[in-house]
Amino acid sequence: MHPHTNARTNARTNAHAHGQSPASLGCAGLRFGWPDGRLLFDGFDFAVSPGRTGLVGVNGSGKSTLLRLLAGELRPESGTVRVRGSLGFLAQDLALDAGLTVAEALGLDRVRAALQAIEAGDASEQNYALVGDDWDVEERTRATLDRLGLDGADLDRRVGQLSGGESVLLGLAGQLLRRPDVLLLDEPTNNLDRAARQRLYDAVDTWKGVLVVVSHDRELLELVDRIADLRSGQIHWYGGNFSDYEQAVEVEQEAAERMVRVAGAEVKRQRRELVEAQEKLARRKRFGQKMYDSKREPRIVMKQRQRSAQESAGRHRVMHQEKVADARERLSEAELAVRADPEIRVDLAATEVPAGRTVLTLRDVCPRYAPPGTSLTLELRGPERIALVGGNGAGKTTLLRTITGELPPLGGEVLPFVPLRYLPQRLDVLDDGLSVVGNVARLAPAAGDNAIRARLARFLFRGAGAEQPVATLSGGERFRATLAALMLAEPAPQLLLLDEPTNNLDLASVRQLATALASYRGALVVASHDLPFLRSIGVDRWLLLDGDGLSPSPAL
Repeated sequence: MHPHTNARTNARTNAHAHGQSPASLGCAGLRFGWPDGRLLFDGFDFAVSPGRTGLVGVNGSGKSTLLRLLAGELRPESGTVRVRGSLGFLAQDLALDAGLTVAEALGLDRVRAALQAIEAGDASEQNYALVGDDWDVEERTRATLDRLGLDGADLDRRVGQLSGGESVLLGLAGQLLRRPDVLLLDEPTNNLDRAARQRLYDAVDTWKGVLVVVSHDRELLELVDRIADLRSGQIHWYGGNFSDYEQAVEVEQEAAERMVRVAGAEVKRQRRELVEAQEKLARRKRFGQKMYDSKREPRIVMKQRQRSAQESAGRHRVMHQEKVADARERLSEAELAVRADPEIRVDLAATEVPAGRTVLTLRDVCPRYAPPGTSLTLELRGPERIALVGGNGAGKTTLLRTITGELPPLGGEVLPFVPLRYLPQRLDVLDDGLSVVGNVARLAPAAGDNAIRARLARFLFRGAGAEQPVATLSGGERFRATLAALMLAEPAPQLLLLDEPTNNLDLASVRQLATALASYRGALVVASHDLPFLRSIGVDRWLLLDGDGLSPSPAL
């Protein structure tokens, strides 16, 4: 058995045997790396007690991996994980079997069957054992589903009939029903509409146990008690919510930038002193040579003075060089403390759409799964930017897939007039077995390797980073790789369809994406619940998709 499994089991056993409380979660001396040799954690320590902890960090820093290690889904090379109490985990890439019923997905099917059998007169011991103390399980389940806005999710309904947001809420409902002492949430607001997000906020705000949440949702992070910032394989702790964290980081950065200025000035001073010392020694050397040439003193005395001058010059040179090296080292350390978020750059002239050119037409379209009689009409011209909004289950993803041709409509016409590309929520357009370079080459076979690498650098994949297998990328890195592959595909996309693009991005990456889209010259249709992001990309039209069809919506 793996060492961290022993620690987890023993901690739980001891906690229950001695009635210990409160719940807690932690790890010590954790070491973990990917098969490609990248070491993510080495001697890593982390501990949380009751309360709400927000885990933040740039994409690729290891937030999701850390949660999977704590949940036991990944095994570390060494170190221990300790959980006191029961543990629940809601993963970012929650994948529920579409063929399951809601009851089966929640793990209630056997208890329900036993209850129904007892009610029908089968009073077997096995049925009573299955029910245990859960006589009110159906009522409790429906109350939890109602609380999360899933009152329409009948227990016998198939998971495949739920929207992406409803699936996330169903996963959360499953965790709440199990009542874990420790709950880990990885990007729980992904795919959730405003109403669903508010319900999740309420659930988080009233949580009494240990909660660790990874999120880019600022409103959610405002509800936490502390922030754990994961940087370079180490945790940096900040008390308070996200606003408090930002203020603390701002103070840190101001101090770090002052240190850079001071260290830079010290490097210049030491360089200047080195030059002055060298000039002084050169003058002494010239004077000594002049004395030697004029033979004013005995030769043996002048030789001794020359050797002493050379030794002194050597000592002074080494001393000043060491001071310069020390000053440069202090400057490097100071620069490391300053955070710099690199920017994605998109400057592709081939994506430009002239103003007034018809890009897309929808004529009386009835998408699949839409109510009978649904009729959607839309005209998109020039480099227009459309925000597609609506509640979970309204059909936004289905409409985007209909525009791409992936789902033929039940009626009407979809007429795209320019090359288009679609960025789906699940980012499943890449081949996990290929590198980032290999995936771009697959979509742009005529482009040379050097040209692809030069373009990938704009998306922050440089050198060995471009050679990474897609399967090893973090959520944010995978997003950048997918965006790069679509943008660099041939022909260049003049219409870009984005489905919840900020789901897997940290806050810095959301800013990067907004900057990248600001320089994109084509047309955009973006389905998103992230209102701050939509406002940041210069939306021209807001369209609401609901049971009444597609209608203009006031700017949100």
